[in-house]
Amino acid sequence: MTKKTKKETSEQVTIDETMPHQINAPSFKGTNIKMNDPFVNKHGVTIGDSLYASDNSPLENWTEDTDPEIMAGDEWVHPTNDIGWNTTENRELLESKRKPQASPFMHPTIDAGKGTD
Repeated sequence: MTKKTKKETSEQVTIDETMPHQINAPSFKGTNIKMNDPFVNKHGVTIGDSLYASDNSPLENWTEDTDPEIMAGDEWVHPTNDIGWNTTENRELLESKRKPQASPFMHPTIDAGKGTD
Protein backbone atom coordinates (compact mmCIF):
# COMPACT_ATOMS: atom_id res chain seq x y z
CA MET A 1 0.00 0.00 0.00
CA THR A 2 1.36 3.38 -0.95
CA LYS A 3 1.28 5.88 1.87
CA LYS A 4 -0.92 8.89 0.97
CA THR A 5 -1.42 12.17 2.71
CA LYS A 6 -4.87 13.47 3.53
CA LYS A 7 -4.81 15.71 0.45
CA GLU A 8 -3.87 12.82 -1.84
CA THR A 9 -6.76 10.61 -0.71
CA SER A 10 -9.54 11.10 -3.23
CA GLU A 11 -11.91 8.23 -2.46
CA GLN A 12 -15.39 9.55 -1.83
CA VAL A 13 -17.82 7.50 0.25
CA THR A 14 -20.59 10.08 0.51
CA ILE A 15 -23.38 11.19 -1.78
CA ASP A 16 -25.19 14.46 -1.10
CA GLU A 17 -23.99 14.56 2.53
CA THR A 18 -25.16 11.00 3.23
CA MET A 19 -23.56 7.57 3.34
CA PRO A 20 -26.09 5.42 1.48
CA HIS A 21 -23.95 2.29 1.75
CA GLN A 22 -24.50 2.35 5.54
CA ILE A 23 -28.18 1.76 6.24
CA ASN A 24 -28.17 3.36 9.71
CA ALA A 25 -25.80 6.23 8.96
CA PRO A 26 -27.30 9.66 9.59
CA SER A 27 -27.63 12.38 6.98
CA PHE A 28 -25.51 15.48 7.52
CA LYS A 29 -27.55 17.41 4.93
CA GLY A 30 -28.69 20.80 6.23
CA THR A 31 -26.55 20.65 9.39
CA ASN A 32 -23.62 22.80 8.18
CA ILE A 33 -21.30 19.95 9.20
CA LYS A 34 -18.97 19.24 6.30
CA MET A 35 -18.57 15.57 5.40
CA ASN A 36 -14.87 14.70 5.50
CA ASP A 37 -13.11 12.51 2.96
CA PRO A 38 -11.23 9.40 4.11
CA PHE A 39 -7.65 10.03 5.21
CA VAL A 40 -4.50 8.01 5.74
CA ASN A 41 -3.03 8.28 9.23
CA LYS A 42 0.67 8.23 10.12
CA HIS A 43 0.61 4.42 10.29
CA GLY A 44 -0.52 4.18 6.65
CA VAL A 45 -4.04 3.10 7.59
CA THR A 46 -7.00 4.54 5.69
CA ILE A 47 -9.59 5.91 8.10
CA GLY A 48 -13.19 6.62 7.03
CA ASP A 49 -13.37 4.58 3.83
CA SER A 50 -16.00 2.20 5.27
CA LEU A 51 -13.90 -0.83 4.38
CA TYR A 52 -12.66 -1.27 7.96
CA ALA A 53 -9.58 -3.19 6.89
CA SER A 54 -6.16 -2.00 5.81
CA ASP A 55 -2.99 -3.98 5.13
CA ASN A 56 -1.06 -1.73 7.52
CA SER A 57 -3.62 -1.87 10.35
CA PRO A 58 -2.49 -3.32 13.66
CA LEU A 59 -5.79 -5.23 13.68
CA GLU A 60 -4.77 -7.04 10.49
CA ASN A 61 -1.28 -7.75 11.87
CA TRP A 62 -2.10 -8.47 15.52
CA THR A 63 0.29 -10.53 17.61
CA GLU A 64 0.63 -11.08 21.35
CA ASP A 65 3.34 -8.40 21.28
CA THR A 66 1.03 -5.72 19.81
CA ASP A 67 0.29 -2.94 22.28
CA PRO A 68 -3.42 -1.96 21.95
CA GLU A 69 -2.45 1.62 22.79
CA ILE A 70 -1.07 1.96 19.25
CA MET A 71 -4.67 2.37 18.07
CA ALA A 72 -5.62 5.09 20.57
CA GLY A 73 -6.12 8.72 19.63
CA ASP A 74 -7.83 10.99 17.13
CA GLU A 75 -5.84 9.67 14.17
CA TRP A 76 -7.92 6.47 14.37
CA VAL A 77 -11.32 8.22 14.37
CA HIS A 78 -12.95 9.76 11.32
CA PRO A 79 -14.85 12.96 12.18
CA THR A 80 -17.97 12.18 10.10
CA ASN A 81 -17.74 8.50 9.09
CA ASP A 82 -17.73 6.99 12.55
CA ILE A 83 -20.15 4.60 14.25
CA GLY A 84 -20.54 7.16 17.05
CA TRP A 85 -22.86 9.17 14.79
CA ASN A 86 -25.40 6.30 15.06
CA THR A 87 -26.02 7.00 18.75
CA THR A 88 -29.23 8.71 19.84
CA GLU A 89 -27.31 11.65 21.33
CA ASN A 90 -25.38 12.39 18.14
CA ARG A 91 -28.45 11.98 15.93
CA GLU A 92 -30.23 14.52 18.16
CA LEU A 93 -27.24 16.83 17.75
CA LEU A 94 -27.59 16.64 13.97
CA GLU A 95 -31.35 17.21 14.12
CA SER A 96 -30.87 20.29 16.32
CA LYS A 97 -28.63 21.84 13.64
CA ARG A 98 -31.24 21.52 10.86
CA LYS A 99 -33.69 24.30 10.04
CA PRO A 100 -37.35 23.25 10.35
CA GLN A 101 -38.88 22.27 7.02
CA ALA A 102 -42.08 24.22 7.50
CA SER A 103 -41.70 26.75 4.70
CA PRO A 104 -43.86 25.08 2.05
CA PHE A 105 -46.85 25.06 4.42
CA MET A 106 -46.38 28.32 6.28
CA HIS A 107 -47.26 31.86 5.37
CA PRO A 108 -44.34 34.18 6.14
CA THR A 109 -46.46 36.75 8.07
CA ILE A 110 -49.87 35.19 8.80
CA ASP A 111 -50.56 32.30 11.20
CA ALA A 112 -52.54 30.08 8.83
CA GLY A 113 -53.17 27.55 11.59
CA LYS A 114 -54.82 30.02 14.00
CA GLY A 115 -58.15 28.73 15.25
CA THR A 116 -57.83 25.29 13.64
CA ASP A 117 -57.16 23.36 16.84
